[in-house]
Amino acid sequence: MKPIFNRILFGGDYNPNQWPQDIWQEDMAMFEKAHINSATINVFSWAQIQPSENQYDFAELDQIVALLSKEKKEIVLATATGALPAWMFKTYPEVGRTDYQGRHHKFGQRHNACPNSLVYQKYAAALAGKLAERYGDNPNVICWHINNEYQGDCYCDNCEKAFRVWLKDKYQTIDALNKAWNMSFWGHTVYEWDEIVLPNALSEGIGPDKTAFAGISIDYRRFSSDSLLENFKMERAAIRQFDPNTPVTTNLMGTFKGLDYFKWAKEMDIVSWDNYPAYNTPWSLVSMTHDLMRGLKKQPFMLMEQTPSQQNWQPYNSLKKPGQMRAQSYQTIAHGADTIQFFQLRRSIGACEKFHGAVIEHVGHENTRVFREAADLGKELRQLSEIMGTENHGKTALLFDWDNYWALEYTSGPTIDLTYVDQIHHYYRYFYDRNIPVDMVSEMDDLTGYDLVVAPVLYMVKAGVAERLTAFVEKGGTLVTTYMSGIVDQSDNVHLGGYPGPLRQLAGIWVEEIDALAPEQVNQVRINDHLSGSSYLVSDIIHLEGGEALAYYTSNFYAGMPAVTKHAYGKGTVFYFGTRLDPASFDHIMNNVKETAGIEPILAEQTELEITRRQSESHDYYFLINFQSATQTLPARFAGKVDLLSGMTLEDKQQLPQYSTCIIKEERHL
Repeated sequence: MKPIFNRILFGGDYNPNQWPQDIWQEDMAMFEKAHINSATINVFSWAQIQPSENQYDFAELDQIVALLSKEKKEIVLATATGALPAWMFKTYPEVGRTDYQGRHHKFGQRHNACPNSLVYQKYAAALAGKLAERYGDNPNVICWHINNEYQGDCYCDNCEKAFRVWLKDKYQTIDALNKAWNMSFWGHTVYEWDEIVLPNALSEGIGPDKTAFAGISIDYRRFSSDSLLENFKMERAAIRQFDPNTPVTTNLMGTFKGLDYFKWAKEMDIVSWDNYPAYNTPWSLVSMTHDLMRGLKKQPFMLMEQTPSQQNWQPYNSLKKPGQMRAQSYQTIAHGADTIQFFQLRRSIGACEKFHGAVIEHVGHENTRVFREAADLGKELRQLSEIMGTENHGKTALLFDWDNYWALEYTSGPTIDLTYVDQIHHYYRYFYDRNIPVDMVSEMDDLTGYDLVVAPVLYMVKAGVAERLTAFVEKGGTLVTTYMSGIVDQSDNVHLGGYPGPLRQLAGIWVEEIDALAPEQVNQVRINDHLSGSSYLVSDIIHLEGGEALAYYTSNFYAGMPAVTKHAYGKGTVFYFGTRLDPASFDHIMNNVKETAGIEPILAEQTELEITRRQSESHDYYFLINFQSATQTLPARFAGKVDLLSGMTLEDKQQLPQYSTCIIKEERHL
């Protein structure tokens, strides 16, 4: 596909308003040395731009934009609406949020606006419009960055009233709402719309992630996501009045729970996101999150933020080791990014992010390890524009759904250890370890072209989903699903007739009960070809209804009953995991899945390297990265090939140390 930008953006968040102007010139010189070609500006400048209700002052921003334009830097221009100015709180205190405990907040921090405050909406839209009117025709402004890391709920009177309107639009009648939420339970039937209250600590909430009535709490999650999305669309509309063409985005946060990113992506011209793995985050999880961000729009994305070295807000903020930032950056590009951007370009002198890493450290010069590594990366990226717009293709689809995310973790039982992202990652990791490409998809995505669909813990099966999965299998596809699937509808009411509900006939089983295993409890299993293993977390008590057992429990009172099943349906096959298996047993059965679906890795040769492929119409680009602590041997397949990064020919049995990265270009013969 045609790339959105003309070159790989290399830069990041830049806050010259925090520094005297003589520092700006030093920055420009160091940006040039680091090959930085872009800057994201104005992210938190509302207070400077609008010092009072009826006064705007663009003088400083004019200077910043002019300087960056003169230096031929691409500008990602933020709308600055992520943190409100103090005067707005003082004059209109209702713009602030009310938290889950029912406390109304005063001025402070960020993400501090009630999304349903008409006052906030008025001034945010006005600011976005004025910025677009002033800078929208500047050719150096190549992307609009609305707000910043949208997040957080509000439980104020504004939101309660707006929620009632949202519900009336969704359910039409109060009877339909009572049925959807099962309000006859505990005698909670409501008779008027204004009897509905928000599900916080003062009402139905049992805690931020538990609730007495999942129906209302899930709907409030949907409403909160929609409310913030309406704010985004409002600012986008204000920009479009003056600038109809420049791409518009906002920075997402991977598997962040609060917003339905598949819904958000439909309103964004390009997806961007902020990647901040911890010191012990598995590289497979980082990879999965990149694939999710790419999957939101099925196109290349922007990396809006990463740190060049140290973070400041995690429990343990380790330095990135030499070469790690480079390898992490190329992993990002390998999985679909067309930009590498940092937070931040110059390290702040005060407040809570003063120890968050930057290209320019507090010492203020370029003679640092971090600067040298950034400069080396910037130099390499200048030569890689041909990769922009290339795509990642796979035959395996892994389903990710925010409604399921919310509903599974709201449900009371069977175990607190069952968390959504962990379950998705458990299956993703199998494919990652074998260099099998995976597309992250939503429940509404077209499954044509995939040979394998994996849908772990598909707890909430909404209208039409079972039919789509059934059609996929009938045509010859292979489906994997698991325990805690097919349990409830879109309102968290149980599908009657036995688990897994609308997937029961497709899977060829009936799950009678679901046993929860505490951390110290283990069940034993036997796989049909006489391998023994263990199972954890939960154990479905399964009856076969046309399916065959691939593994049996050999302990507990349900010894002899199926633990994993396989069912031929139409031209396809359904695998059902009724428990979480030990790694060796899991891999053994997943190998069966892979063979049944005919899924092939990018590289047949076994290797501990991460190998990813992007493709243009005529060429394949292979990314080889060593994230292992031990040196790895170059796969024989790539011996004699030229590494695009070094220009060197790779040698047979060449040893690749930790964080080594190579990119190999091959012509594809169609």
